[in-house]
Amino acid sequence: MITKKEIIIVGPRVLISPDETEGRTPSGLYLPPTVKEKEEVGGGLVIKTGPGYPVPDTTQGSEPWAESQRPLYIPLQAREGDYAIFLKKDAVEIEYEDKKYLIVPHSSILALIRTSIEED
Repeated sequence: MITKKEIIIVGPRVLISPDETEGRTPSGLYLPPTVKEKEEVGGGLVIKTGPGYPVPDTTQGSEPWAESQRPLYIPLQAREGDYAIFLKKDAVEIEYEDKKYLIVPHSSILALIRTSIEED
């Protein structure tokens, strides 16, 4: 029997692999941990996103408390592969399979850098 593990991100949250080069200045100097802790903004690669913001499905016409009613989701702007700039104070650090990740609420993301390839 083979078991498979998977991280499932819930709601409007994003799983981010933090940028490991954050401790270095543009000139290549390494910053001590005390300086890095004072930084308010961080960056990293979006690994996985949650389904989005839940909203009730009002198209079925059933009562809101009915068991068969499932929420719809407003999708997030962040996508896998984007580079996110976010507020560090709202991030939750986790370790999964010996690698550090951050779970960040979508509302704490300040900007996304998305790379796309266009043909001439």
